[in-house]
Amino acid sequence: MRVLLAFDKFKDAIDAQTACKVAADAIRKARPDWSLDLCPLADGGDGFARILTDAAEGEFVSAEVGGPIGHPVNAGFGLVSWQRIPERARAMLSLETQGFDERHLAVLEMASASGLARLAQDQRDPWVTSTAGTGELLRQAAEAGAAAIVLGVGGSATNDLGLGALGALGLRYKTDAGAEVTPPIPSRWHEITRITGRTLEGLPPIRIACDTDAPLLGKRGAAAAYGPQKGLRPGDLRRMEHESARLALMLCTHCGVPDDLIDFPGAGAAGGLPFGLTAACSARIVAGADLVSAWLDLDRRIAEADIVLTGEGRFDEGSLTGKAPGQAIHAALAAGKPVHLFAGTLAGAVPNGCTAHALNPKESILAHAVRDTAANLARSVAEVLSS
Repeated sequence: MRVLLAFDKFKDAIDAQTACKVAADAIRKARPDWSLDLCPLADGGDGFARILTDAAEGEFVSAEVGGPIGHPVNAGFGLVSWQRIPERARAMLSLETQGFDERHLAVLEMASASGLARLAQDQRDPWVTSTAGTGELLRQAAEAGAAAIVLGVGGSATNDLGLGALGALGLRYKTDAGAEVTPPIPSRWHEITRITGRTLEGLPPIRIACDTDAPLLGKRGAAAAYGPQKGLRPGDLRRMEHESARLALMLCTHCGVPDDLIDFPGAGAAGGLPFGLTAACSARIVAGADLVSAWLDLDRRIAEADIVLTGEGRFDEGSLTGKAPGQAIHAALAAGKPVHLFAGTLAGAVPNGCTAHALNPKESILAHAVRDTAANLARSVAEVLSS
């Protein structure tokens, strides 16, 4: 029996690599003669850079950059040979690849520099968080000679339209008196009356791995849809929307791009970072889950498996549209493979053919459930595959 272990992270508990290893150890004890294929998943957030870099046998470069509230954090990026990336994933990036053979593709994730997981609950406030550290990573990847950059944008702590990142890449934000506003966090946007400067010369093409079609503004936009989980108070939404619209139009004017860029699908992901990078750096969005699936050669690995195990911290209706475990479930069912889903919390129905297992009893205290995730996953996997 061959088992594919395709787990995403269990947020705030264990990363995807650890989840796969925990499940593998449990299976080896219960079924020592079974063959295992460990395939950690990512959806653009925590783990995206490391997982894709490891899958392509690339080099991971450590870097110290500013975190979401300015304190230094240890982040990094991968450098991957173009030839090591599966052909289908290369095609999705739509890059002009002449001369790529001797150069590397850089793989980054904003979560490592500007992610919500970097902050304690009482530090989460989108008025004061910045994407500057993500911009520093982009700069370092460019200076390392990357021919192109793939940036995963899940897990953001920010709602700064990417202005912090663009500041790290060369843009400047000025008051009426000519003083520079730095950092350009939303709480200081009222001071900004003009934008100057240009982004780093020679910045390579940027592809943004993203699976939301949210526009920048409105009911489905960055602040309304994602602001509350980042600490935005309901009474502050109107002011954040107003200032976001003003700064977005100012950035479009400065960069000479159409105002309707504000409405393009995905502009509102990650607090508007795709909007900012598209306006100033001509970045393009690619479907994150599809890219990860192709990069990891997931279809082939599913075809070679007899059974597929996947999971994440919280499984809900959104997990089936654009999330890595949902992608694995759909692909496995299409290939006629039995699928087992393990989740800390189950808040949505799964398709026919997929068996779901909740790790945490409903009466569990959240802190205890997070602490016990690895043990609960091991026990549940062992119970399922021992029967």
